[in-house]
Amino acid sequence: MKLFGKKELQAGRLDMTRLPRHIAVIMDGNGRWAKKRGLPRQAGHAVGAETFRRVATYCKNIGIEYLTVFAFSTENWKRPADEVSAIMDILEKYLHEAIATMERDRVKMKFFGDTTFLSAKLQRLIAETERISDKFEGVQVNMCVNYGGRDEILRAARAYAQDYKEKGAALTEEKFSGYMFSTGLPDPDLIIRPSGEMRLSNFLLWQAAYSEFYFTDVLWPDFSEREMDRAIIAYQSRDRRYGGVKGQGK
Repeated sequence: MKLFGKKELQAGRLDMTRLPRHIAVIMDGNGRWAKKRGLPRQAGHAVGAETFRRVATYCKNIGIEYLTVFAFSTENWKRPADEVSAIMDILEKYLHEAIATMERDRVKMKFFGDTTFLSAKLQRLIAETERISDKFEGVQVNMCVNYGGRDEILRAARAYAQDYKEKGAALTEEKFSGYMFSTGLPDPDLIIRPSGEMRLSNFLLWQAAYSEFYFTDVLWPDFSEREMDRAIIAYQSRDRRYGGVKGQGK
């Protein structure tokens, strides 16, 4: 399946002049999707990977600048070994396909998380993916692998402490953001969680301070372009005041 192919846009009632710049997605519900069909959980992850490709393609086509997805958390290592192995196999397959099509698709890819816990092969593929795509402009896809929001904040705090020890640098919100995996990116405007759960689950805790949230009972493998439309339409109905009052901005 093509990673970022042409696809008929299904914008519907979307206001294409007010799209969120940055959408983040907690790709949840793969295991439950499989269980409902009497399939092993690994089958749900495989279908979920195809859903990611399709949704990423759609976001690229309608003009979303940044898409960040929660693929594997620091807590997911607690899952059965065969399920973790299947997820890593799917990630390896995805990276091989991404590398093969990058020159055509010209999508920048970044990985958030501690990748040193992954296999040497996966680490090499991630490094190659980022190296090849670094020259591309336009849409950027960020994949969170072995990622946890608390872990990210701790890493940022340690990095700042070291800089302070060496340089005595003053700390501001803007400066602290520069120690995050997401340094240089706008915070997510919209965070989507399918599967009926209504929590962040340790995802982008620093960056989500003023994000809009959209929850749906649809399981991730069933998440479609139309579901993305619904999420964006809901976002466009929100009044984003950032703690102020309308007309005064942040």
